[in-house]
Amino acid sequence: MKSLDAIHRALHKISLWAVWLAGLALLLSAIMVTVDVFTRKFFNITMSGSDEISGYVFAASTTWAYSYCLLNRSNVRIDVLYNFLPVTARAVLDVVGVGLLLYYMSFLMRKAFNVFWTSWTGNSTSTTTLLTPLWIPQLFWFLGLFLFVITLSFVLLYTLVALVRRDTGLVQRIAGAMSAQEEIVQETHGLDVAPIGDILASKTTAAGRDNPPPGEVKKDS
Repeated sequence: MKSLDAIHRALHKISLWAVWLAGLALLLSAIMVTVDVFTRKFFNITMSGSDEISGYVFAASTTWAYSYCLLNRSNVRIDVLYNFLPVTARAVLDVVGVGLLLYYMSFLMRKAFNVFWTSWTGNSTSTTTLLTPLWIPQLFWFLGLFLFVITLSFVLLYTLVALVRRDTGLVQRIAGAMSAQEEIVQETHGLDVAPIGDILASKTTAAGRDNPPPGEVKKDS
C-alpha cells in the first residue's frame, strides 16, 4: 500500500502542475481577448484570431484539469440515494463508477487521438486567417485526456485493492462522494471560518451552561 500511496501523491503533484498551467493559459487568453476588445473599441484595431485561440485554449485546458478534479473528488456526483446506503455498498458503487468513467474516457481518448492523427498526417489547418495547424490544439486536448485516463486507471486499481482489503474508509477518501462537512471545509479553506461541527459543539456547550439539568442551580459568574 505504501507504493500505491506514493504513486497517488505523485499523480496529485502532476495534476496540480497541469491545472496551474491550464489556468495560466486561460488567464493569458483572457488578457488577449480583453486587449483585443479595448483596441477594437478605442483604436479601431483588431487582433485577428484572438477568439479562435481562446477557443483552443479553453478546450485543451479543461481536459488538463480533469485529473486534479478526480483526485480531489471535485467532480459532480448525484448522491441522492448514495448517502442512505451502507458503507460497503457505497464503496462498491464508487469502484463501479470509476470503472465506468474509465471505460468512457478511454473511448473518448482513442477518438481524440484519431482526430489528432488525421490532422497530423493530412496537414489540416483551420479555415480562418490564422490557418492554424489543427494538430497543435488537438495534441494538447489529447494529452489532457491521456493524463486523465492514466489517473483513472490508477484510482481504479487503488480502490480495488482497498475494497479487497475491506478498507471502505480508504475507498471513500480516494473516490467517494464528499460529505457535507468535507464540502464546507473545502469551500472555506483559507478563510477565517470555523467548521460547522465546532460551531454546533460550541452552541451545545453554551446551551448546557444556560440551561442546567433539573436539580442543579445555575451559577453566576
